[in-house]
Amino acid sequence: MYDWPAPDSGEVPAPELVAAWAALGTAAPERVPLWAAHWLVGGYDGEALVALAGLSGTDAQEVRDLLPAALAECAVATPASDAAAARVAFTALARLHADGRASERWVLDKVCRIVSVSGWDNAVLDLPLGRIVGLDDEWDEGWGRPVEQLVREIQDACTTQLAAGAEVP
Repeated sequence: MYDWPAPDSGEVPAPELVAAWAALGTAAPERVPLWAAHWLVGGYDGEALVALAGLSGTDAQEVRDLLPAALAECAVATPASDAAAARVAFTALARLHADGRASERWVLDKVCRIVSVSGWDNAVLDLPLGRIVGLDDEWDEGWGRPVEQLVREIQDACTTQLAAGAEVP
């Protein structure tokens, strides 16, 4: 995701999360080389990872070409389906929310983006957080339930998503 984590936060997403974003086509190629450099410092190693960390990130295709091999050197496989990738991303979103680092509205926006890039895949929509899609219309247009009720529904979906789990460090 292009604004997650915030560029100035210093947070480095785990290779598993970046693999999920890559599978969904939402990884920010201009930021991946910096993350790869952090992964090297964190103990991962390999020729592709070193090459990826050495890129400027201005050539998105070059980043995309190296990323699968670099992730493999981190012992991470790219999720095989949008649903598998969304499960990882949704679990990370739910964890951010549970840790008090993401608002319900922000989570909703990210979920809607992921569902959209999945092509409205039913398996993605069936995930606990996938089920909140559509609340953005209610929230923005004011035609449905009160915002407080929408907030509670998103909180509940985050709790359920965490209980369902995914391999996200």
